[in-house]
Amino acid sequence: VDVPFQEYVEQLLKPQDPARLGSDTLYFFGDNNFTEWGPLFQQYVPPTFRIPGTSPAYSFGIAGSGSGVPFHWHGPGFSEVIFGRKRWFLYPPDKTPHFHPNETTLAWLHHTYPTLPPAERPLECTLRPGEVLYFPDRWWHATLNLDTSVFISTFLG
Repeated sequence: VDVPFQEYVEQLLKPQDPARLGSDTLYFFGDNNFTEWGPLFQQYVPPTFRIPGTSPAYSFGIAGSGSGVPFHWHGPGFSEVIFGRKRWFLYPPDKTPHFHPNETTLAWLHHTYPTLPPAERPLECTLRPGEVLYFPDRWWHATLNLDTSVFISTFLG
């Protein structure tokens, strides 16, 4: 959804309704306009790890408390929290999580997570400002913003 940043802050930067579909998660994240956000990215010092022969891609995000992305996977990268707190849930590639693709992370946390036996629960952590998480290639992960959060993700290759 393409909306002016002012409208996003005024209307969409709020807790996500757990009854909404996970695919309806709206927060500012993804392909960023490097003309508009160029000064921000020029100030950013990314983690030093690189994959030879590739160029990192950066995504700047702002999300409301209670929002997040349902389980998914992609190539490797880093996520760094600048403001707020972001909870991560991770499974290795050979352990597919139990989730419904249209369920929000918050709904999954309330309905599915408590029913999981300890051995079937994901690895998890909470990132705070200045902390960085490396997510390996093809690892399943879901996120939940515990506060209004500002973050940058670096996708490696």
